[in-house]
Amino acid sequence: MRRDNSAISESTVAVDARTTARSRPGLLLAALGVLCFSLTFPSTVWGLQSFGPWSLVCLRCVLATAVAGAFLRAVRAEVPVRAHWAGIAVVAGGGVLGFPLLTTLALQTSTTAHSAVVVGLLPLTTALVAAALSGVWPPRAFWPAAGAGAAIVLAFTLGQGGGGLTRGDVLLFAALLVCAASYAEGGRLAAVMPGWQVSAWALVACLPLTAAGAVVALCLEHPVRWSGQGIAGLVWVSVGSTFVGLFVWYRGMAETGVARASQLQLAQPLLTLVWSATLLGEALPAAAPLAAAGVVLCIAGTQWATRASRTARSCPREEPANTPPRGTSADTTPREKPAGTPPHGTPADTTF
Repeated sequence: MRRDNSAISESTVAVDARTTARSRPGLLLAALGVLCFSLTFPSTVWGLQSFGPWSLVCLRCVLATAVAGAFLRAVRAEVPVRAHWAGIAVVAGGGVLGFPLLTTLALQTSTTAHSAVVVGLLPLTTALVAAALSGVWPPRAFWPAAGAGAAIVLAFTLGQGGGGLTRGDVLLFAALLVCAASYAEGGRLAAVMPGWQVSAWALVACLPLTAAGAVVALCLEHPVRWSGQGIAGLVWVSVGSTFVGLFVWYRGMAETGVARASQLQLAQPLLTLVWSATLLGEALPAAAPLAAAGVVLCIAGTQWATRASRTARSCPREEPANTPPRGTSADTTPREKPAGTPPHGTPADTTF
């Protein structure tokens, strides 16, 4: 029995190793999405040099929809079935409209470094929302690592931003909630349809609203002040963040899981600070290297916890040598059952 269990364990470990190898491309795609998202806040600051907040958000959605529509037409993508449109509406409301608008309004009064707090809390919130929607909760060891990483990022960003709740903070926390719901639902849909089509159809669904909003905002807001940085910021948040970023992000979540992929976003605020120092000239805090090291360790902890839990569930426990199978005695001599005894496994048999 011990030899048989050892063979089963080795086979299960080999299967788990192949599963982990297949999930690595998903982690790489999710990491690329985080890299794209880390440029969103600095690019938004650039875009606000030329456009008002409402026109910037609506224009980024219109341009991203044009790119997404071209791709959908090129591959002759089929229109999603009716059952998927409710989830697409959640993705559209949170990821396409809610998060960009709320963070853009927040960046009018908050610095890029301070606004990064919403991204620091997003992985834990996404994991909670995804678990609540699916009913599948990560292992217990997952939560201390995820909570520690979120605490490091929160303490780091709030320490640099003053720590007080302002109107910008309220907008950021609202953005956190709608984006977490969008990511969780988008990750679920990406398991049954191509991930990039989730975001593409969400953009298409919003086009009537965003196109009308762009026209109204351009007429009512301050005149457009054309500048190279303003145009570059608009192009990046439209193509890099809203389309390419969401495309690789949802594909990555579909391949590696929402909870595992979301923890990679713990590094996003620190990447944002690097881009802010490089592109906006903001001073990089001295505590950034220590915070980065702590975040990397926490990310490794969440990945280990998830992988270890999956391995433990799939590997059977080995029986000690010379131990008879469960439910039998050491004496293997057949014994006659008393009269009237039902067969083993029937309701009358209560032996465990």
